[in-house]
Amino acid sequence: MGESEEKTADISLKDQGNEFFKAGSYLKAAAIYTQAIKQDPSNPTLYSNRAAAFLHLVKLNKALTDAETTISLKPDWDKGYFRKGCILEAMERYDDALTAFEIALKYNPQSTEVLKKIKRVTQLAKDKKRAQEVIHLRSNVDMAKHLDTVKSELSERYGAKECWEDIFSFLVETMETAVKSWHETSKVDPRTYFLLDKEKTDTEKHAPVVNIDKAFESPHTHSSCFSFLRQYAEDSFSRSACLVVPKSIISYPQVWKGQGSRKWKHGQNDGFFIQFESPSIRTLWFVPCSTEKGQNLCRDPVALDISVHEILPRLFKQA
Repeated sequence: MGESEEKTADISLKDQGNEFFKAGSYLKAAAIYTQAIKQDPSNPTLYSNRAAAFLHLVKLNKALTDAETTISLKPDWDKGYFRKGCILEAMERYDDALTAFEIALKYNPQSTEVLKKIKRVTQLAKDKKRAQEVIHLRSNVDMAKHLDTVKSELSERYGAKECWEDIFSFLVETMETAVKSWHETSKVDPRTYFLLDKEKTDTEKHAPVVNIDKAFESPHTHSSCFSFLRQYAEDSFSRSACLVVPKSIISYPQVWKGQGSRKWKHGQNDGFFIQFESPSIRTLWFVPCSTEKGQNLCRDPVALDISVHEILPRLFKQA
């Protein structure tokens, strides 16, 4: 066979591969390109085309190898870098894909296709990074870092570490349990948690948790719930208490002491309140919650003015 006949055979194989590719028969296209490569192993276009077929077949490692070969055979051809970028994008290796697209742009500055890819992959990289941050935040709940002020106040009021450490741990654990519940189910149950006295509390009569889901149905239920909890705190010899209440069930203005929405500076965010009660310290937080990257995510707790936004009045007699 003469040289011109060989070239004709190569072209016809490449063209056959291209026809199969256009028809969406990527497996057949890849097989034809492989035949063509055997006949002309130093042709960068054939490797580039086969890389595209492998990309459609999601044979990404093979596609990447072909893209690398394309680049090594023709280092100043933008198509090789473009192909490599597309494959790395499919692998979710966005930073590497961006590097490849930027080299492609260097060799073909007018390419709108490459510019679109750079814009898209930059956004995908940001989204991936944020999704990873959300996963990290959801699995590494750490409320203690937001409670330095309360910790200082407790140590001032109670002095000896063993006296206030249990109270602080109780608060942190209650807050973290609520956050984890919201992450898993997008809700928290309205409850009051009590830190019972290990020596004095009659645990057959007094449980550490009281449901308060009816407390916010009317001013009457609110008042009777408060009276009940105050008596419960006293009878159970509780050292402190923590109220966890979803914002969605607070439906009448008495809770806000008649201040109305003008005092509420936290938008329409869903979320829940945590009110900490002890004989010497009272504190209130709102934990805004949202959905991000398809996951429930609690934001950092926001300290509120308890005199304006208290969920229930003081539960313990003031120390």
